[in-house]
Amino acid sequence: MTPVNPQPRERTSPPLRTDTCKRPAPVLAEGVRVRVLRAVYGDPRAAAELVPLLTERQSAGLDPLPTEPAELAPALLRAHRAETQALPDDTRLLLLLAAADQYPVPTHAFLRAVTAARLDTRPLEAAEKAGVAQATAGGVVFRDAWTRIAAYETGSPADRRVVHRLLARVLRGDGETSGRSWHRGAGALGPSGRLAAELGTAARGAQAAGRLLSARALAERAAALSPDTGEQSRLLALAAACAWHSGDGDRARRLAAAGHEEALAGILALRAGNASEAFDALLGAAVRRAAGQGRGGDRPDASSGDGDGDGADAGGELRRTPSVAVVRGGQAASSAGSQVRAPDPAAQLLARATEAAIYTGDLRRCREAARAADRLGIVLPGTLGGLAAAFDGRYEDARDLLMAAAGRCGPGGDPTLLIHAGIAALLLGDHTRAATATLRADASARARGATATVVQAMEFRAYADFWTGRPRAGEAAAADALREAYATGQDNGACHLQAALAMFAAVTGDADVCRERAATARTYALARGLGLPAALAQWALAYLDLSTGRFAAAAARLRALAGFGPGHGHRAIRHLATPHYVEAAVRTGDSRVARVAHADYHRWASAVLSPDDLALSARCRALLAPGEEAVEHYRCALDLHSHGTRDFERARTELLFGSALRRLRRRTEARDRLHSALEAFDSFGAPHCAAQARTELRALGAPTAPAHTAPDTPTARLTAQQLRVARMAAEGATNREIADRLALSPRTIDHHLRGVFTRLGIRSRIELVRLLAEAGD
Repeated sequence: MTPVNPQPRERTSPPLRTDTCKRPAPVLAEGVRVRVLRAVYGDPRAAAELVPLLTERQSAGLDPLPTEPAELAPALLRAHRAETQALPDDTRLLLLLAAADQYPVPTHAFLRAVTAARLDTRPLEAAEKAGVAQATAGGVVFRDAWTRIAAYETGSPADRRVVHRLLARVLRGDGETSGRSWHRGAGALGPSGRLAAELGTAARGAQAAGRLLSARALAERAAALSPDTGEQSRLLALAAACAWHSGDGDRARRLAAAGHEEALAGILALRAGNASEAFDALLGAAVRRAAGQGRGGDRPDASSGDGDGDGADAGGELRRTPSVAVVRGGQAASSAGSQVRAPDPAAQLLARATEAAIYTGDLRRCREAARAADRLGIVLPGTLGGLAAAFDGRYEDARDLLMAAAGRCGPGGDPTLLIHAGIAALLLGDHTRAATATLRADASARARGATATVVQAMEFRAYADFWTGRPRAGEAAAADALREAYATGQDNGACHLQAALAMFAAVTGDADVCRERAATARTYALARGLGLPAALAQWALAYLDLSTGRFAAAAARLRALAGFGPGHGHRAIRHLATPHYVEAAVRTGDSRVARVAHADYHRWASAVLSPDDLALSARCRALLAPGEEAVEHYRCALDLHSHGTRDFERARTELLFGSALRRLRRRTEARDRLHSALEAFDSFGAPHCAAQARTELRALGAPTAPAHTAPDTPTARLTAQQLRVARMAAEGATNREIADRLALSPRTIDHHLRGVFTRLGIRSRIELVRLLAEAGD
């Protein structure tokens, strides 16, 4: 062969097809941009090639991205294959063997195969010299993922079968059954019912062990070898479920479509599509399955691909907003291997349909799902049933169901049940139990390889952190969860996280970030009928208005929220925003509607007996009461706050109480209350609320300095978002890279950096690096 110089040419971007160069790069949805980089193994050359190849629907996130290497970056792959083909035959054979041993099912048998076949490893020196791969004591390390792919695809079909059969022969140890089955299947010439059954068994074993990437590959190969179309469909549904749980949403959607599994496709649509359409599909599938008319019969692998551990609390991801648990299109977390008994597919599908109804904010659909459950003799899972009851105004029933669900938070349990327990605890105001349950859910999901479920566990813990005195930790955790939600194809969940982060930004006084995140959430939500995140984003904007003294604007936003229908508003958010609406309405002299809203809120607080909810109800009563009568209600509210965990709302109660005392000329107590509120707001990093407290103190003629007048370090002068941006900039990230990581616009990042430089008194990134290093940050 003619030798090829493998130096700089292979390191540069490969030539793109001329037809793709003529087409302007489409504007990508945020989630698509994140998944493109993930799909191409983080290679910017491959990303630059893939983006112009995407269809408009793929660019918008409506269709799944390609998953096969030849579709992702054909030109880059051709360049890598040419590089591999330039190597000697013996070198290419060793690289092929190593690549087959490593992906998609890692079997760690390369060295044994080399010994069994008496291969000489010295030809690997040519690969090292070319910079393609390196031989180590443990085997072969490829330069990057694309080099490994090229090494495998350069081999002929016959050579691939040879190396797979060789690897299968040497895999004889305990625990190597699935690897042996994989190589036997990969080395097969054509369809084989026996091999398909062997691979299917291996796939379920790998799923049970939490090796979901291997399980997906085994099930997909089994489907390709199966001569039975019904079995193919079941295996593809299993592969799709494993792909989803491992975090590969695009592959999951493709596999579900290939298997013509309508129920599973409906579940996936609930996570990244139109929730109303998902409801219709899931309810229909549940009814058909219950009647024994479902396509392909009773197939737990398809419908329970995202079921929970025991089937008793099936029903996916429940989303928690500030001071409220809410439902998001459902990903349950556990693998089939963790199931104690096979769940009822019809019950699981109906649970998903209920989630969709609650997520859209459509009371009519909630009642339709409840009627279907009664007709079919199905009891909705505890947390979902509690949410549905609360949504319908049956607060005592909701309390009983939620209390039962909250008690299921023991260690080592199914991650979905633990998440449900955490959500129920959050609804009931038990933030300590919620934090415990979500931490355990995170650990359990990681142990099972359920990447998609880890995202929700991170999110729920973030809410508990944020609202109970750890705002920076909570906001950072939510931002991490947002990136993972985008990466794993949970676009509906990412939309809700954007809305939640908008609320966090409103509390911490970051108006630009609040407005940008709220706009992003509402644009996405309104296009897909997602009433929950749309309403939460509206609430965030209203709270921003409230905390900056724009009371009329806040009241107008919250009144509008009450009038929004399904897909635009949400009953639960409207209900939970009641304390803020009462405050805004009273400040603008309109208390009539506020009294009606408070009456319903008090009914919920009285049912669940949460100290925090009762405290907020007492605060509303104080705001609505005249003069001296309000004082006792404020005292009652603060006494209840002392038994709760929502320290931020306690500070707001003290602010409002201090203001009322000032107007009643009780100067000494007013000053004490306002200083206490100011100290708390400074601790939370809520400058707008702190400014309101200072305004009240100035009206009293009292000093307004915060408890800590001089920051100990330069970073203490920054908001949580500014500090995060500053750290990334100091690490060398560009504005675009920071924007990508935080899911914000480069313009907002530039604004933050200018604010950082102003607050720290610096002019360049070099000074920023030095300052953060000196501060030990």
